[in-house]
Amino acid sequence: MSSNSIDPSQAKKQSLKTNQGNSIPVLGLGVWKSSPPECYQAVTDALALGYRHIDTAAIYGNEESVGKAVADSKIDRSELFITTKLWNADQGKEKAEVAFEKSLSKLNIDYVDLYLLHFPVSEKRNESWKVLERIYKSGRAKSIGVSNFMIPHLQELIQETGLVPAINQVEVHPFLNQKELRAYCDSQNILVEAYSPLAHGKRIEDPSISKIAEKYKKTNAQILIRWSIQSNMIVLPKSVKKARIDENGSVFDFSISDFDMEFLNSLDENYRTCWDPSDVV
Repeated sequence: MSSNSIDPSQAKKQSLKTNQGNSIPVLGLGVWKSSPPECYQAVTDALALGYRHIDTAAIYGNEESVGKAVADSKIDRSELFITTKLWNADQGKEKAEVAFEKSLSKLNIDYVDLYLLHFPVSEKRNESWKVLERIYKSGRAKSIGVSNFMIPHLQELIQETGLVPAINQVEVHPFLNQKELRAYCDSQNILVEAYSPLAHGKRIEDPSISKIAEKYKKTNAQILIRWSIQSNMIVLPKSVKKARIDENGSVFDFSISDFDMEFLNSLDENYRTCWDPSDVV
């Protein structure tokens, strides 16, 4: 390991407990838009650097690469946390379980640690969730959750199905801090996972972030990732470059002061770089 690499034992300790009983590492590697060869190498590098949490999805087209990298790592399965997601076209009681089995086969594992509904698809999300409940009860998914769900979607799901999601994975960063959604999730004991925590690099050089980074002698990316962690979220930075994966993981040796956290919180401007599910009914 390089001098900046994550200590695997430390990374394992940095976790949050879900409402469904298992623990999830607060730092994960996202592999969206990573081609299969890039994905294999990125996961291989991340695991060697101490990451123990990998986040993929059926629509990413790289589940097999994740599975191969995991197998080749020789790391005990119990040490790893692997997430995948049910894509929109596979939602509904007729397709959901078949899609899950296909993902499990591609990953070449007996269970996933977390299975998510990728999006609140109209008229299908609740019946899809009931399929996920069966998968959860069978033990093939240790936790189940959702992604891109807004407050009305969560309220409807909880009212009509019963089992509260363990996770809601949404875009979050200081420029889109999702304060109300996060507060609602907290009230329901739903953990929030921050995807696109670096806002796809579109605001990475923002002077406000640079000012804080200079103060702590950290990179702008490290400040954004640390903000998510100190905001009690799981964070999923994505990179295919080993040096950047290492940098993104080197965030456990400092803390941002309350004063500076408040400053970062003040940067919110509802700046989205991905989906806006707010108007989905």
